[in-house]
Amino acid sequence: MYIRYLTLFAVLSLAACVAPPSPPAPKIVAAPAPSATTPPQQLTGDWNDWPFTPGNWTYRRDSRGSVAQFGMSGRNPMISFRCDVENRRITLSREASASGVRLVIRTSSMTKTLAATASATNSAYLTANITTTDPILDAMAFSRGRVLLEMEGQHPVILPSWAEIARIVEDCRG
Repeated sequence: MYIRYLTLFAVLSLAACVAPPSPPAPKIVAAPAPSATTPPQQLTGDWNDWPFTPGNWTYRRDSRGSVAQFGMSGRNPMISFRCDVENRRITLSREASASGVRLVIRTSSMTKTLAATASATNSAYLTANITTTDPILDAMAFSRGRVLLEMEGQHPVILPSWAEIARIVEDCRG
């Protein structure tokens, strides 16, 4: 009888060591892509509280130098920072439909207005040149979490201030 209880106890002990089944993995549901027919939401209040523009930063080097681009994967970039080492400037390009407008850059420490002109290489973009000594570049690189780009007649772009901005600035100053 003692052996029977000992065997039963051993079997129950082993059964207790089995881990419970893991819960099923959560389903990943992609957010719907913004539609061209959906009007952008009206932004009010402090710009520091506005949601970020959807997208991610990328950085790469090519035959012309380095470039950081912001936008959604699989689409043309919305914003592009290109280092022109030879002329010691950064060209900021923004996808836009208007021409000859002002570009306003807002950071946590300063605001700057630049003249934007049609891009010589792509008519879907407006560009503004920034010299590598301009303090707005440091303000953008070290802004507290976000940078706002505004253009007349265009929806504002709220960029996360990731390291790609600082990398382009350092590439051009180096």
